[in-house]
Amino acid sequence: MEKHVGAGEGLPTYAAATTLSTPRPWHNRRKKRRTYRLLALACFASLAYYTLKIANNTTKPINTLSIKRLQDEYAACSTLRSKPATTSGTRDFNKRWTNTTKPLLIRNATIWTGEPAPGTSDEDARAGKGWSWLSSDIFVDRGLIWNIASRIDLKTLPHDTDIFDAKGRQVTAGIVDMHSHAGLGSVGNLEDDSNELSSDITPYVRSIDGIDPLQPEIEFIKSGGVTTSLILPGSGNNIGGEAFVLKFAVGTKNGRLEVSQQDMFADPDKTWRYMKMACGENAKFVYGKQGERGPFSRLGEAWQFRHAFEQATKYVQEQDEWCAAADALGMENMATHLRQELEFESLGAVLRGQVKVNTHCYTVADLEAFVRHTNEFKFRVYAFHHAHQTFLVPEVLKRAWGGTPAAALFADNMYYKVEAYTASERAGALLYAHNITPTYVSDNPVLNSQHVVFEAAKAYRNGLPYHAALGSVTSAPAELLGLGHRIGKIRLGFDADLVVWDSDPLSVGGTPVQVWIDGAKQFDNPIELKKPVQLPAVPDVELAKALEKSDVEGSVILTGISNVHHSAYLDPTQADRSVVAIISNGTITCVGLCESEITILKSNTESLKTIDLKNGYFTAPFTAFGTALGLQEIDAMTDTHDGLPPADGITFALEGISFGGKQLAAAFDHGVTKAISAPSLGGIDSKGVSVGFHTGANNRLEEGAIWNAEVALHYQLTPGVKNDKTTSISKAIGDLIAKLLDAVDELRKNKTADVPSKEKFQESAYLKRVVQGDIPLVLSAHSADTIASIIRSKAYIESAIAESPISTTSPTKKLRIVIIGGAEAHLVANEVAAADIPIVLAPLLPHAQSWDQRRGLTGPPLTNVSTNILLDAGVLLGICVEETWESRDLGLLAGIAFANSEGRLSEREALDLVGANFDRILDITRKESVEKSDWVVWEGSPLEIGGRVRAIGGLGKTSVWE
Repeated sequence: MEKHVGAGEGLPTYAAATTLSTPRPWHNRRKKRRTYRLLALACFASLAYYTLKIANNTTKPINTLSIKRLQDEYAACSTLRSKPATTSGTRDFNKRWTNTTKPLLIRNATIWTGEPAPGTSDEDARAGKGWSWLSSDIFVDRGLIWNIASRIDLKTLPHDTDIFDAKGRQVTAGIVDMHSHAGLGSVGNLEDDSNELSSDITPYVRSIDGIDPLQPEIEFIKSGGVTTSLILPGSGNNIGGEAFVLKFAVGTKNGRLEVSQQDMFADPDKTWRYMKMACGENAKFVYGKQGERGPFSRLGEAWQFRHAFEQATKYVQEQDEWCAAADALGMENMATHLRQELEFESLGAVLRGQVKVNTHCYTVADLEAFVRHTNEFKFRVYAFHHAHQTFLVPEVLKRAWGGTPAAALFADNMYYKVEAYTASERAGALLYAHNITPTYVSDNPVLNSQHVVFEAAKAYRNGLPYHAALGSVTSAPAELLGLGHRIGKIRLGFDADLVVWDSDPLSVGGTPVQVWIDGAKQFDNPIELKKPVQLPAVPDVELAKALEKSDVEGSVILTGISNVHHSAYLDPTQADRSVVAIISNGTITCVGLCESEITILKSNTESLKTIDLKNGYFTAPFTAFGTALGLQEIDAMTDTHDGLPPADGITFALEGISFGGKQLAAAFDHGVTKAISAPSLGGIDSKGVSVGFHTGANNRLEEGAIWNAEVALHYQLTPGVKNDKTTSISKAIGDLIAKLLDAVDELRKNKTADVPSKEKFQESAYLKRVVQGDIPLVLSAHSADTIASIIRSKAYIESAIAESPISTTSPTKKLRIVIIGGAEAHLVANEVAAADIPIVLAPLLPHAQSWDQRRGLTGPPLTNVSTNILLDAGVLLGICVEETWESRDLGLLAGIAFANSEGRLSEREALDLVGANFDRILDITRKESVEKSDWVVWEGSPLEIGGRVRAIGGLGKTSVWE
């Protein structure tokens, strides 16, 4: 029906259309009245038909609806049509600021603004030009940065201004972690509210409803400089629900009267909304059950996504049509209510462009399917998370509707499931080269969000330019969250989220000294390690060059070696001089000046490979102890495992070792050529006899592949030991004591360890070897109380041995017990040292992932570090890792211990924490020929972020990277 009214007038009301404006002559009244009736009836029918069609064919007459409700619904149309927009102009105060927070002056700072110098072209900026650290003061008031200048006059500042002297140290904006589940679980994983698993499609749930602001992890995450996080639902669902950006400013120290979730909102204006989606294996594993429910496959997942968006599209269309009709007819004339349903509201907002979608996707298939979804339903995905295979398909990502998504990555956490088995440590650098933004995230508690900046540091090590690496945890995630006008940079008018670091934030061991959120100091009495003030790192552009590995025959000369840390090759007369190493057919023939050897080689060889190093290091290889290296390849896939050890009896890791996997290759390529693995129960927990092997071997029959078939006997004493048969840790300890005493009794009777061949492979035989001091006993334990029980038990068994006329290989008749784990060992450090029990810390940086780790030290500025306390007590230490993939980072972990040692460790002693100390801990004696055959040459210190392997020797062959 045509519209015969002026623009903007709307249709006439029913009353106006049926009321005569002037009287008519009587003789025409009946005829005209009939005409008017027919016209009125036609208009009414047309209006009713139009309205009913638009408003879902309801039959309610107009006059039965609440005008107040219709007014509210019509007002909602404005919200539905709105597009998120950042506020422009200056702010007088940060809305998160409280008036109990005093003004702040940070003096003598070296600041990273987070942006290049004015006038720098985009091309130059991407190439790393125009970025620098600046000497400056920073003045903060009302939660905002008000002044950045080389010298700010105190006379110009309020009288109550707090003054912090940075002493030349580096200052950055607060770290932004855009993938975390912090606060959704509890210390020790006692509860978990990350996933709503009642249905695969749950866009209507919200992470904020599960956040516990009292969780202790908020404090230690913040102690790593992390001020802001996107708290996402988990990835058990294809559509998991809404996420929230929170700041870790909680409670009275931030001027609040009480602890509140709402006080943590990073953006009080709630400009943007956020949603978590997930592709791939997770939802399939949770929901897929053949013939009953889905998704069972990626095909089913694609349908789940499309079906959900199809319903949301219809929902949006109906709302838009209602609002359009209300515009045209007048709100008060609507015959139906606006459709508003919580089930579809969140997805509808996605399609309206009001929600920033973040999607967990690993594989090419998942990524490309999701790109298709964005184009079919016209919504934007802002970042693909985990995203291990994004580096393979940058052009596919660029086809996404609305703009190219970023990639939210781990630096080197990979191989833990099939989706993560195709991955690259250089993914960030490769994506950046294609103008795709990489950010680095924790997925807390998968990684400890406290150390998410360490992920950025490793990305820099693997080729991502320095400025992009630092930006990947500051300005880049801030932009992606729609908060790039407020956080992520040190700029006038930005939120005063600031971190002072004790060393370069991308250096190994870089640690916050103090943190401010909205100008409020977060740590009243921060612990600060004694470190010399250092200049910021000079970006090493050589790290951008990917090195290729090759096996070489013949002779190789490595020059520029300035540090020799290998006991078989250390020549004190040349310790302070730059030396060379000569390799001939896989064997080191000279380490030193080697002048005559070089002359002979050059005269006899036409083509001689020479690798010139800058600040070369010659070291012994690293040892991965207590991991599942060689026994598990893909963590989540049991078919790639040797399998669990039995509940009764023991098994031998030697029989389950499998060579040739990516895990072993990654460890080898990072200088870890030795491994000691035991039958694994998961993480550090093992049961059975461990084996020592070479990570670069092709198979166990290769000469030198197995260098110790039986290293130690392992048992578990963590909470995971509890099961139907072993109902408590106390029972586990009691059972072990009983078994050891049985072994003592057997030896007292027989006075010999000789037993028939079959019995030599039984648990009792190895327990006898333990009490004789022939083989170490390795126990996994974190709790200080469990460790105390181990100390007491050790003394009790040793007293029984001393009273028994049995032969032992130990002259002091002491058990050789080793504890792996040790999160709470610092609480009994002196007792551990007195009992002569070595501690192998795993992890080095605990974060209470189980109840028995809850008293672990998380490090400055909250606490001291365990290594220092244990070293002061005289405990023999080693460092290992909980998860197999981490083995490649052993050198960097030793570097953290070194950087935090306050002079307690030399470089050599730090390297020994992941190398030679294991020979002492496990009392391993090697032949000199074997010891000399294994070595690693590095460019740069292996304890620092820029150190890279350039050559490795072992098993009679040499591998080089150039």
